[in-house]
Amino acid sequence: MTIQTALLSVSDKTGVLDFARALHGLGLKLISTGGTAKLLADNGLPVTEISQHTGFPEMLDGRVKTLHPTVHGGLLARRDLPAHMDTIKAHGIPTIDLVVVNLYPFEATISKPGVTFEDAIENIDIGGPAMLRSSAKNHHGVTVVIDPADYATVLDEMKANAGATTYATRLALAKKVFAHTARYDGMIANFLTRLSNDGSTENARAYPDVLTVQFKKVQDMRYGENPHQSAAFYEDVLTAGVPKGLLAGYTQLQGKELSYNNIADADAAWECVRQFTDEPACVIIKHANPCGVAIADSPLAAYQKAFKTDTTSAFGGIIAFNRTVDAACAEAMSKQFAEVIIAPAFDDAARAVFAAKQNLRLMTVSLGDGQNPLDIKRVGGGILAQSPDTRTMSEAELKVVTTLAPTKDQLRDLLFAWRVAKFVKSNAIVFCKDGMTVGVGAGQMSRVDSARIAAIKAANAGLEIKGSVVASDAFFPFRDGLDVLADAGAVAVIQPGGSMRDEEVIAAANERGVAMVLTGVRHFRH
Repeated sequence: MTIQTALLSVSDKTGVLDFARALHGLGLKLISTGGTAKLLADNGLPVTEISQHTGFPEMLDGRVKTLHPTVHGGLLARRDLPAHMDTIKAHGIPTIDLVVVNLYPFEATISKPGVTFEDAIENIDIGGPAMLRSSAKNHHGVTVVIDPADYATVLDEMKANAGATTYATRLALAKKVFAHTARYDGMIANFLTRLSNDGSTENARAYPDVLTVQFKKVQDMRYGENPHQSAAFYEDVLTAGVPKGLLAGYTQLQGKELSYNNIADADAAWECVRQFTDEPACVIIKHANPCGVAIADSPLAAYQKAFKTDTTSAFGGIIAFNRTVDAACAEAMSKQFAEVIIAPAFDDAARAVFAAKQNLRLMTVSLGDGQNPLDIKRVGGGILAQSPDTRTMSEAELKVVTTLAPTKDQLRDLLFAWRVAKFVKSNAIVFCKDGMTVGVGAGQMSRVDSARIAAIKAANAGLEIKGSVVASDAFFPFRDGLDVLADAGAVAVIQPGGSMRDEEVIAAANERGVAMVLTGVRHFRH
């Protein structure tokens, strides 16, 4: 069906003038509203104001202009039903075949510091979503465009199909509309249900009474955590694009399709490695836990140190870097079996090395400080939502509680170990020395068992644990864990403190000649 009439009403005017010119060139009648109509008229395009089209003036400061039977009758009438067509003809309502609408900038408005309740309310679009929904519902006869990126597609189809679009395109555009209006309404609900009943935005709550989230499917997975489970990967779209630095913004350069577990472990690796900004760092993850982390003066040196921590667990692991991977580093890693390697970039020589390993997945992710707005975990019948754990620790914040204070080098390793412990499943114990992990104990039901396992893994790897430092993600409930660390050769410990038996643990550290600092911050990771 040839498109004869277009209605254009956009807040984002990117590309709309050129689009309207092209539509006019194809012989379409142009109907428009407010600022969009003025833009078209000022540039010499013949345009019918919406008030002329409906025979009813815009009113209430523009709140009512398209909410009219002449508009919605022209959008909703089914072209294949004679009764519908006879009805709108009897009422003098012409069809509208193409709708180009995007909505008041509610998201941009509420993102402004100090936004008022009144500003937010006035930027809730009513007529726009109504036109979009009417058009999308009747996509058999109406083409609806909400995204300037789709202008070229629509024009190309009209030129190729005697002024018409294909049903496949109209359906795809309609799907996009309903997803967009759901997102728009979700943002409004999230914003409003955070406010108190007086509408004040100054003391808005962190968590809305009704939480609406939306995710867009990136790809289907071959299977989930296990082959009998199905799975898919989605990216968050309730925010404006993937924040820079988050895994969902990845590009896969080569290798097999990513699996559910690949993406889960890749996220753990990437989140850990991007905590290190001052020096090249390498993180190796296996089953969501770091099995080797190191900093050094080059990616190659960082990888070699990280790999030493646990060469057995590193088999089939995920490796992440915070610097560009070069040929020397690629050559070293090519001797190891890895599932995924992630970095901000791979130089051409490194890509050439990896080209021989066709199944190896290479991913690039831009470095950045973007964070998820909420950390969400599914439970039976609901979710848990919390702020992401972005807490960092500086040397000045540490409290020395033992007679013996750590040396400068030990303090550096303690802070390094503390960063790593944040990404180890609780209960977490991490031995470190000279900017590398030498033993990691993860996910045990008792902290003393995590301490024993970390020491055993260091011994199995043939690493020198004497003189190392240790991070514990939470306090020591008894002195036994501290004794295990001292017996293994640790000389300094970083932990949150806060136990009923802190004094007992501190006394044990003094007795064993171990320096101890408290952070006052816990990093459970479940």
